[in-house]
Amino acid sequence: MTNIILQDLAPTGVLRAGINLSNFLLVSGRTSSGDPEGVSPDMAAAIAERLGVPVRYVPFPRPDALAEAAGQDVWDIALIGAEPARAEKIAFTEAYAEIESTYLVPAGSPIGALAEVDREGVRISVSGGSAYDLWLARNIRHAEVRRAPSIDASLQLFIDEKLDALAGLRPRLLADAERLPGSRVLEGGFTTVQQAIGTARANAAGAAFLQDFVTEAKRSRLVERLIDRHGVKGLTAAR
Repeated sequence: MTNIILQDLAPTGVLRAGINLSNFLLVSGRTSSGDPEGVSPDMAAAIAERLGVPVRYVPFPRPDALAEAAGQDVWDIALIGAEPARAEKIAFTEAYAEIESTYLVPAGSPIGALAEVDREGVRISVSGGSAYDLWLARNIRHAEVRRAPSIDASLQLFIDEKLDALAGLRPRLLADAERLPGSRVLEGGFTTVQQAIGTARANAAGAAFLQDFVTEAKRSRLVERLIDRHGVKGLTAAR
């Protein structure tokens, strides 16, 4: 391992891995010591092992908080959805996993397809700062987007305000639909969240190392093995 890669990714002698705790597919639990466990933490641990340094998890309750900490010397790598707005400060690898995002609509809704959501008078609930919210911010032109501070809060807002659609990750929306009689999850997805690994844009050598790691992780089927290990449904290894 070259010194420049270690200086980019482990300047303190430890790989500080920013972890988004709100993504229930990538962080599925906690260890006995309180560390996050799941596909994302395991990917970070594998990177640290390749570098020959210990890993330290830096948890964030929301993905936007993790992204906004870029450049603050809080984390060395970030395991988060790659989005254009985030890429202004973060150099991302290609995706190692993908998650489809779609809408849930309430019982009796006249909305039957994705294309019918972005219309005047339609109100969409979403977890603010999520990768799929950033997609909505770029693409929704006519509907009103109502942002809540978490996934659970976006569901509650959808229910309390009797909104017209709830945006989210398909696996979570399918679970929500079971709690809401008559509600439906629309077919297809408006975007696919690209889960990737990022580092500060200044870390050119580190970014190249991470890209090589992800390429190898997909080729060797490491991502599939981690998904199977944690029993995750709805998370797909990227090709």
